Amino acid sequence: MASIRKRGTGYQVRYYYYDMDGHEREKSKSGFKTKSAARLFASRVEIDYQNGLNIATGDRPFADYFDYFYHTYKEPKIKFMTQQRYKITSRVLHKYFGKTSLKNMNRQRYQQFINHYGSDHAKDTVYKVNSLVRAAAQNAILDDLIHKDFTQRVEIIYDKSRDKKIEYLNIDEVKRLASYLENNLNPNYTSSFMILTALLTGARLGEIQALTWKDINFNFKTISISKSWNYMQGGGFQDTKNEGSKRIISVNNNLLDDLKILKDHRKDKSMVFMNQFNTIPSSSALNKKLRQSLKDLGINRSGFHFHSLRHTHVAYLLACGIDIYIISKRLGHTNISTTTRTYSYLIDEYKAKNDEQIRNELDKLLPQEKVNQVSKGNR
Repeated sequence: MASIRKRGTGYQVRYYYYDMDGHEREKSKSGFKTKSAARLFASRVEIDYQNGLNIATGDRPFADYFDYFYHTYKEPKIKFMTQQRYKITSRVLHKYFGKTSLKNMNRQRYQQFINHYGSDHAKDTVYKVNSLVRAAAQNAILDDLIHKDFTQRVEIIYDKSRDKKIEYLNIDEVKRLASYLENNLNPNYTSSFMILTALLTGARLGEIQALTWKDINFNFKTISISKSWNYMQGGGFQDTKNEGSKRIISVNNNLLDDLKILKDHRKDKSMVFMNQFNTIPSSSALNKKLRQSLKDLGINRSGFHFHSLRHTHVAYLLACGIDIYIISKRLGHTNISTTTRTYSYLIDEYKAKNDEQIRNELDKLLPQEKVNQVSKGNR
């Protein structure tokens, strides 16, 4: 593709490529003081060309750059589900933007895309797509391909009718489910133990499946989350969702006592929730057990599944007055904004319940006769 030749006191690189219409073109660059510098430039041209860069103009389609960003910087280190999200987003971008160049991307054009895409997608879906595109845009700035982040301060538009309210159990139902599970524990079948663990820790399914006995500290009453289980691809350890997901969770005595039943029963196993068949219960098996348990208790929650136990854990902690920052750390969220965005519905619900208590506490700052006067004046 490229040739190097001596030209005067320096070197020239001549390279050939096919333009957007399929015609072969030629371009050259001179002024390299050494042959090694010319070779380095030629190598970079080759890499850019293979990655879809229009080397005639130094530009490439925005959707192609998104693919390049994903394959180069993200694919090697992200989990299967996140890879699928990138691939879906790629298809959306290619369909909407087509050959729109990266250098022609701006806030107006991107806002129009968000308006279009958000018109028939839920809030969480639009947020996720925007976060992936923003990461690619910021990477393009670091690569000196663009100078401004065209995703900055874009208004997120979404279809409110598609947003689902978080499914969770109320306090009475939580107590009934926990009691039911504890009274029906069988160390040969570990599903009930896993459901209890999710209910009492808020941990994700993969994090629970990956637990080993080294992760359980019975003396300090903690569970260490340092890895996850690749249940989508047949099992095996993998990294956690992100660095923020690595954490140590404080747990109560009842859960530790339940886990000791498993530990004493199967002393030869390193995996906490390996059952008598030497397998770890799958998502479908856990959901089947959970649905049957709720049915036995007469609790009707058609959309309730294993991940809803995480939501239930948050709802219970909020009801107990636990600070949202502490809850965020317990869940393994990278930042508190993830928690407040995900659980905004629950937070608003418990905020309303606490407003009266807040008013009463503020009234205590005033002399009692002043409070009585204000109360009479409002009648």
